[in-house]
Amino acid sequence: MLRAMGSSFGALFRITTFGESHGPGLGVVIDGCPPRLALDLDHIQGELDRRRPGQSRLVSQRKEADRVEILSGVLDGVTLGTPIAMVIKNQDARSKDYEDIARAYRPSHADYTYDAKYGIRAVAGGGRASARETAGRVAAGAIAQQLLTARGVSIVAWVDEVAGIAAAVDDRAVTRDAVDANDIRCPDAAIAPAMIERVEQARKAGDSVGGVIRAIARGVPAGWGEPVFDKLDADLAKAMMSIPAVKGVEVGSGFAGTLLSGSQHNDLFYRRDDGVIGTRSNRSGGIQGGISNGEPVTLRIAFKPTATIMQAQDSVDAAGNPAVLEPRGRHDPCVLPRAVPIVEAMLALVLADHYLRQQALRP
Repeated sequence: MLRAMGSSFGALFRITTFGESHGPGLGVVIDGCPPRLALDLDHIQGELDRRRPGQSRLVSQRKEADRVEILSGVLDGVTLGTPIAMVIKNQDARSKDYEDIARAYRPSHADYTYDAKYGIRAVAGGGRASARETAGRVAAGAIAQQLLTARGVSIVAWVDEVAGIAAAVDDRAVTRDAVDANDIRCPDAAIAPAMIERVEQARKAGDSVGGVIRAIARGVPAGWGEPVFDKLDADLAKAMMSIPAVKGVEVGSGFAGTLLSGSQHNDLFYRRDDGVIGTRSNRSGGIQGGISNGEPVTLRIAFKPTATIMQAQDSVDAAGNPAVLEPRGRHDPCVLPRAVPIVEAMLALVLADHYLRQQALRP
């Protein structure tokens, strides 16, 4: 018998998200969070604030407070070990902005594919296909981050490239404060203004742009990950590819590694001053054989341009008849600034899950 799938993620630290973009609200249920974890509730809300719309002119102007309410699994700020349910109410949905797309499919959206799969779809805001679904992931990821912080793991992601404009960032030194110092969330202060200007150009033209987010997890010990199908990098790739608008994931050197010879690409082992085995380079991105090797875990995630643009586009209706769509509503000209906390959340969820797996194997 097929197990219900598609809205749940993780093995031991498992989340299930629910809700639609323009429904009453969205949320998440976490199964498997260990008991007696003292939570910083302000941190959870802070991560949602980083993801919410309306925070700058570079993103959707939908006005949502995204205040999280914890319904279960936490008592006096401490986890109980039972399912943690969190909900975020929708407050600024404008379903009338989507009346036009009820009759035709938006190019590069999930409208057609949801109809093909279910025979029905939530038209307003794209329903479950909307990036608004990720609010639940970010809330859950904020708890996963706190579990990892207690283990000495820290995570930071940033916008590394926008429409070909690339930053120069030292991934081992980059900080969250530097990332959040500007609206585009690029810690390269010299290049961030050019990125912002490029997004502004797209917004004023009713168009959109894509780019690349980089992420690093420091403090991940050797040994996390499973062989063969549940490799740490395989689960990370699945996690990142589940984020709306993601079209590519690289671990470590990624595609650039194909340009090197084996002698150039290999990460040579050595014994560090603290007696721990390390590697002199990190082209493996902290993962070898699907298992962490103690070096920082590094990723690059490619985001396509936002599918909804404020320009008329040719399409078809459900019967295949030609139609022209002139979108309305509030949309991101570039998803990257708001995607940074989503990437961090998914990275945290994968690492928290594999941390618990390793604890179960070798307490």
